[in-house]
Amino acid sequence: MKRNIISLVCMILLASSVLAACASNTKGGNTASEGGTGPVEISVFTQQEATQDLKTSDFTKLVEDKFNIRFKWEIIPYDGAKEKRQISLASGDYPDTYILTDYVDQFSQADVLRYSQQGIFVPLNDLIEQYAPNIKAAMDKNPTLKAMNTAPDGNIYGLVNYSECFHCSYPNKMWINTKWLEEMKLEMPKTTDDFRNVLKAFKTGDPNGNKKADEVPLSGSTEDFGVRIVPFLMNGFIYNDDRNYLTMKDGKVDTAANKPEWKEGLAYIKSLYDEGLIDKGAFTQNAEAFKRIGENADAQILGAGAGMHPAIFVNTGEGNTRGMDYNPLPPLQGPHASYTVHNASSAIPGAKFVITNKASEEAKIALIKLVDYLYTPEGQVSAEAGKEGVGWRKPEAGEKALGENVTPLFASIPSKEGDKPNNTGWYGMGNFYMPKEYRDSWVQGEDIYASSGYERRLYQATLQYQGKEPKEIYPVWAVWIDPALADEQSMLQINLKNYIDQYTLQFITGSKDLNKDWDTYTKGLENLKLGRFLEIMQQSYDVTYNSSK
Repeated sequence: MKRNIISLVCMILLASSVLAACASNTKGGNTASEGGTGPVEISVFTQQEATQDLKTSDFTKLVEDKFNIRFKWEIIPYDGAKEKRQISLASGDYPDTYILTDYVDQFSQADVLRYSQQGIFVPLNDLIEQYAPNIKAAMDKNPTLKAMNTAPDGNIYGLVNYSECFHCSYPNKMWINTKWLEEMKLEMPKTTDDFRNVLKAFKTGDPNGNKKADEVPLSGSTEDFGVRIVPFLMNGFIYNDDRNYLTMKDGKVDTAANKPEWKEGLAYIKSLYDEGLIDKGAFTQNAEAFKRIGENADAQILGAGAGMHPAIFVNTGEGNTRGMDYNPLPPLQGPHASYTVHNASSAIPGAKFVITNKASEEAKIALIKLVDYLYTPEGQVSAEAGKEGVGWRKPEAGEKALGENVTPLFASIPSKEGDKPNNTGWYGMGNFYMPKEYRDSWVQGEDIYASSGYERRLYQATLQYQGKEPKEIYPVWAVWIDPALADEQSMLQINLKNYIDQYTLQFITGSKDLNKDWDTYTKGLENLKLGRFLEIMQQSYDVTYNSSK
């Protein structure tokens, strides 16, 4: 009520051309258009879900009123988003701002640097300094966030969607059938040799009790989200980042993929494969096929599955019969290591938000104030979950937050079957800043095997992986590649990764002999210019971290 009264007073004063008096008494302030006679019109290019209407969204109305702006929308569907964005810029008739859904499409780091050098994307530094205290505070507090957003020349030309998803930051987990462990009186494996012995027991001991040799000891699939089995197994020998196979020591970049420990890890994985302990489909199947194993209709047959979370391969929702049987297997101690894959940020490098040189000064100020609002819990929850009472509610007495010793601030309102999609937020598009303290403040159920407690289950599982990463990791999420080198770097990266992945599979399955063909393999890495790739990645690391300090 108080905010509505203030807004009404502001409108009256605005009509009387006494804007300054109102602005000093409203949170964030309003930005008038030229002449101070009406709202600032801002053209926006964005993507939109089929079930959403940004023009009439409650959050659109909220921020238009709050910041005295009116949006002129250029809305595209998710399909073909990248191509339409590129056409928009190439035409020269581009909007004041792009506010994108990063998991659909966004500007790459090379795009950000290229268009900033052309003068199309304007620096945000001064705008943040003067009008965005929440963005400034977040970057001052978080070096990773600052590095991700700060180009090598020291300017900020765009902002990422930054989310400190704890369970996402350790994606390569292994979930083992603890029901089978208990029935067979087996202990949780601690070493790579222990794991082999447990998988053998799963294969030969008929743990599902159907008197059939139908058990699949270990499986996975080929997508992202931690479902590839090689990284978890390899990390007992040498660090496998499941991305570019980069390692770091004393600030120097190297590759794991040509080291003796890598070869030793391949020999271990091949031995499991040769003994029939690894599902052959794990190297070729998609997530749907993986889940058919986990939810096999005739009997429970899966002993262990790779994945960021178990719902990838087994049902964990209400009424599930197997979901609670799979619990986290901590990183295994191998001959040389006991690592786990760590990504410090689940953000996609680049930018989901930029302001172009088409924007007026008033539009720039209004836009940065809008995004600054999204760096507050109030703004972020309104954009992410929508209107209070529709997408979220305040916690009730006795409800607990996800984080330990954290006061709960928000609780989700699950949609009911048959409900029409609501149109209250900026879903996907409005996700900007979700630090750990924000994510930890959401209510989660205390039964980790119920749907309402699933995030708590993942949180607790991830604690077993936390801190098991190497002391130094190449921060691919926050390193800027020089636009002049971007095409070369991308081509080298793709060729090398494809080559390493191909040989990894061939070595494991036996179509290449690990001993006889190893030298040929390492020579091939040299021929694909591994040295040049490492040189570019070293240079990019040095430039990024020297300029961001």
